[in-house]
Amino acid sequence: MEFYMVASIVDRDKREAMTAVYESLGLGVSLTMLGRGTAGRENLLRLGLNESEKAVMAAFADGETAKKLIRRTKEKLYIDIPGNGIMLSVPVKSVGGRTALEQLTGKKTAGGGIPSMEFAHELIYVILNEGHSDEVMDAARPAGAAGGTVIAAKGTGIARVEKFRSLTLADEKEVVLIVARAENKSAIMKAIMDKAGRGTHAGAICFSLPVTEIAGLRRLEEEPDEG
Repeated sequence: MEFYMVASIVDRDKREAMTAVYESLGLGVSLTMLGRGTAGRENLLRLGLNESEKAVMAAFADGETAKKLIRRTKEKLYIDIPGNGIMLSVPVKSVGGRTALEQLTGKKTAGGGIPSMEFAHELIYVILNEGHSDEVMDAARPAGAAGGTVIAAKGTGIARVEKFRSLTLADEKEVVLIVARAENKSAIMKAIMDKAGRGTHAGAICFSLPVTEIAGLRRLEEEPDEG
């Protein structure tokens, strides 16, 4: 089964327009999260700007529909032009039963074989203690990260595990999403763990997911200080 999660990261005022693009291909938005860009505070103050508020939206589609969705978003929202957002597709390896599949696809049957595992970019997913995203990005940028999106989260750790490991997994958390070139992924993750990982105030952990289709990354690669 060829099946993908297609996610977009856009300014919050583009949520309705982005939803309309998903729906034009018969896709319902399964998840919407609110976040902010990761431009450094010094750069924001220097430019007289506020933090950029973002919406992270995700839907699920087969391979052909995922490609059509990205093409249509380029046509309707010009997402491949710097400043208009990022869109990416991540292959889904398995789904928890037919009912879950029907819910995610609107009762459509996904097909087309196994998702492609050849990819030039990866999505780095960083979980950290609330309020320390700057430390994560300060570590990641010199290693090749151009920008990221911060989302508020909540840990669900077990109390006795927290006590045993001196961790606070159930505290308020943040998630930082960083889209990076595959060849930069290891260096970025190592920098995050070395400078903002266990034993630091950030207490970050991270993992990566493959990205098979992407639009809008040029903005991050050319303009890293805008978040």
